[in-house]
Amino acid sequence: MAKFENILGTVGNTPVVRVAKMAPPGINLWVKIEAFNPLGSVKDRLALGVIEAAERDGSLKPGQTVIEATSGNTGIGLAMVCAQKGYPLVITMAESFSVERRKLMRFLGAKVILTPAAQRGYGMVNKARELAAKNGWFQSCQFENEANPDYHSRTTAREIVDDFKGEKLDYWVTGFGTGGTLKGVGRVLRKEMPNTKIVVCEPDDAAMLSSGIPQKRREDGSASESHPAFKPHPMQGWTPDYIPKITGDAVDLKLIDQIVRIPNADALRYSRELARKEGIFVGITAGGTMAGALQVAAVAPKGSTILAMLPDTGERYLSTPLFADVPADMTEEEAEISRSTPNFQLAPAPAPAR
Repeated sequence: MAKFENILGTVGNTPVVRVAKMAPPGINLWVKIEAFNPLGSVKDRLALGVIEAAERDGSLKPGQTVIEATSGNTGIGLAMVCAQKGYPLVITMAESFSVERRKLMRFLGAKVILTPAAQRGYGMVNKARELAAKNGWFQSCQFENEANPDYHSRTTAREIVDDFKGEKLDYWVTGFGTGGTLKGVGRVLRKEMPNTKIVVCEPDDAAMLSSGIPQKRREDGSASESHPAFKPHPMQGWTPDYIPKITGDAVDLKLIDQIVRIPNADALRYSRELARKEGIFVGITAGGTMAGALQVAAVAPKGSTILAMLPDTGERYLSTPLFADVPADMTEEEAEISRSTPNFQLAPAPAPAR
């Protein structure tokens, strides 16, 4: 193990792991597990990238407050970076996102301003814009900031190229939130691994890319309104209610070879299956990416190699439908095991009233 001057040195260099039990016969299926980042998600990379870029160009001053709109993972990453570097952090987040995300950010010292669920992602971005303008805060603008994909080009993409050096990689499968991973990795793969097909997953209930309907934007590229194809979905961190500028850039650069639509139930199912069959503990968006990878694997030629991005840890989802069927108290089966020996017995939880 290496020694690091501070926690920020541990961002990146996440492992690629074979998924053997869930892969169809003859398919080499691998996953890149971004939960190995220090705060548990791929957005640790984004957070470090945008803050260090702002320090270099002088747009972020010493001690200045940072503000960002986030569904949680970017905010958690920023809370880590800002805590280490000494910047106050304010987060705006729609009230619909999981409670544990709020608590994690506040635990790390950030202030979290909740916005109405009905206003979706667009509402929390507007609130961040208002607060930044009123107070002179630095808005990191994760959905438009080029430092986001640039950091992925320098780190995530290089890791993938190195991990598959001398081998073929037939498909790279990812979802998108800001589009930073997609654009940053995609443009490197296009140049250095041109035979790799880039597959993008999006929620079936928010199929904005496959709708073909353009996103309305302001002059700076930010979305000026919600996208008409958006509907709410449980894949927190995937697809806000508009197509971010960085994702739009990836479309314009023709970095996407295929789009697959992921039903909500499949995202939940494959997150659970990764845990129970492979011992890989990840969130709903990772389950969605796995669902997309398995769609690709079902029709890919034998011998194909597929790499899927798994964005975050399952601990972000304890209060969501992903854990709805996981009891806190002993089940009757567990109580029966307990009763098989005489000591330290607890009764199972009573059945819910009907």
